[in-house]
Amino acid sequence: MIDFAFWLLSYILPFLAVLTVIVFVHELGHYLVARWAGIAVHTFSIGFGPELVGYTDRLGTRWRLSAIPLGGYVRFVGDMNVASVPDPATLKDIDPAFHSRLFSQKSVWKRIAVVVAGPAANVIFTFLVLYGLLLGYGRYMVEPVIQEVLPASVAAEAGVQNGDRIISVDGYTVRGFNDFQRLVATSPERPVTIVVDRLGREVEIVVVPQAAEITDRFGNAQRIGRIGVSRSIDPEDVFAFRPGPVEAVGMTLEEMSFLVQRTGAFLADFFVGRGDVEQLGGPVKVAQISGQVATLGLVALLNLTALLSLNIGLFNLFPIPMLDGGHLLYYLIEAVKGRPLSQRVQEIGFRFGLMLVGTLMVFTLINDLF
Repeated sequence: MIDFAFWLLSYILPFLAVLTVIVFVHELGHYLVARWAGIAVHTFSIGFGPELVGYTDRLGTRWRLSAIPLGGYVRFVGDMNVASVPDPATLKDIDPAFHSRLFSQKSVWKRIAVVVAGPAANVIFTFLVLYGLLLGYGRYMVEPVIQEVLPASVAAEAGVQNGDRIISVDGYTVRGFNDFQRLVATSPERPVTIVVDRLGREVEIVVVPQAAEITDRFGNAQRIGRIGVSRSIDPEDVFAFRPGPVEAVGMTLEEMSFLVQRTGAFLADFFVGRGDVEQLGGPVKVAQISGQVATLGLVALLNLTALLSLNIGLFNLFPIPMLDGGHLLYYLIEAVKGRPLSQRVQEIGFRFGLMLVGTLMVFTLINDLF
């Protein structure tokens, strides 16, 4: 019983807290733009399945917390399901004067705005969290100067020298040695372009980090890139960097660009045979990581929430029927053709998307467990 309580508090509760925040932000984006567009909203649900608690607001929307807390949805009046498929039976009984408030009766551009609003809300949330943390806490850094280049390393072969001051990696500004380490670590077996200041002269170096397997502080195996450089860090070497409000905007956008670019590169590795399937994670792995990060404090958990929010927002834009990107694809085709795709084509696409997403979830779940 004690072990179960520890498991619940250590892993499940942080995971559900992170997921609930991300889902709420995503669905709130859909909801707010739908209200702006004059669309009647039937249900705003966090989770799926039977309702646990809920209430109906003065506009007729049912706000509910459901039994299966692995997602959520906004359902519009007149829809057959959460995929916004119109329900002919329901539409027959609706007052004709109410038709103008149905999602299916709005212009294709308003429907596109509603679809895009969910992922956009996740991206905005990520920006606000990272920006707030950067202004509130700043960053603790060490000067980005190479102290030692290991003999016969890829760095030595590429021409990196002791005393080189790192300016940028792949166009990303390097402000501290930890920035440099992260940029290299996230590029195993991928070429990176390093710009260094060598005695007042800028030198550009291209190096391919070697892939290395390491174990983090929680015992998780990770595949990272290494080039064979180091520097010692004394307490007096560490300094706090606190950007101003304007500079923090650029730094936050750069951080988000880095996250998107590195995530895309990680996925692209699987198409060229460099990907490590063990690095893919599903609900179990996310729950595990959430619990581990929660032990590091609220700031670390907020950082994780922002990262997952960005990834989930972008994942939802993939052109897969059932996801927001699938709906967006349908509506863009409608905008070009001047008429919507047939109901049958949309239903076939939805079933295909359901099968694809379901297969991915089962695969990642099995990968997490075994």
